[in-house]
Amino acid sequence: MVAELTRRTRLPRQGGPTGPGRRATMPWILMYHSVADEEEDPYLVTVSPERFAAQMRWLAVRGWRGVSVRELLAARAAGRRERLVGLTFDDGYADFARHVVPVLSAYGFTATAYVVTQRLGGDNGWDTEGPRKALLTDRQVRELAAAGWEIGSHGLSHIALPGVPAAQLRAEVRESRAVLAGLVGEPVRGFCYPYGAVDGPSARAVQEAGYDYAVAIRHSPLAGRFALPRCYVGDRDGGWRLRAKRGRHELRDVITELRRRGASQ
Repeated sequence: MVAELTRRTRLPRQGGPTGPGRRATMPWILMYHSVADEEEDPYLVTVSPERFAAQMRWLAVRGWRGVSVRELLAARAAGRRERLVGLTFDDGYADFARHVVPVLSAYGFTATAYVVTQRLGGDNGWDTEGPRKALLTDRQVRELAAAGWEIGSHGLSHIALPGVPAAQLRAEVRESRAVLAGLVGEPVRGFCYPYGAVDGPSARAVQEAGYDYAVAIRHSPLAGRFALPRCYVGDRDGGWRLRAKRGRHELRDVITELRRRGASQ
């Protein structure tokens, strides 16, 4: 089953030749959560506004342009060769509008915010030991979408999807997409697995729900359009660490492809 799904969900070879020996590279996508000043951060999901601004400056100076995953995949499909990096923000924290949007707008960057539909206007109650953080409201989500920011689904309730009953799994991926589409007035193309947890049934459910892509975290055997790997970014990440994470992403990309080829033989 896993091998079958891997073949079905592999990211198409895009942006270059597709002859023998060419491998399907995974795009570079950075994973953020909250950008705020916090004294407590037990889950390491918060980057300070100062550090975030420095990270975006580092990308811009080196010729990278941060974009939404929607734009990143469209560019690859069109064969565009700009130095593009996906910028993603999980959970839909309200500080996205306050601290992220102004910085990205100054550089001409875009990004994707993945929101938990049943918790809009609430807080991150799933982080039991962390500080309560306000989430984007319905109105803010509509305004962000109208301004061109990509809004994706992070499920209905922020539960890990592997192992949940089939009916609940369908609700988490299908209903969240329908609710968001009604809110923003356009199709919702992207899904983000809560906690980055993905298995064969959850990836298949996302694909069958009509999404165009989904993001995970790790380079797993399912790595592809419906389990795109991402690089975690934290408050300790300066320029040299971002450079190292870029290199590690490329190395893991090669290793994942080699393992996939070995499994298919």
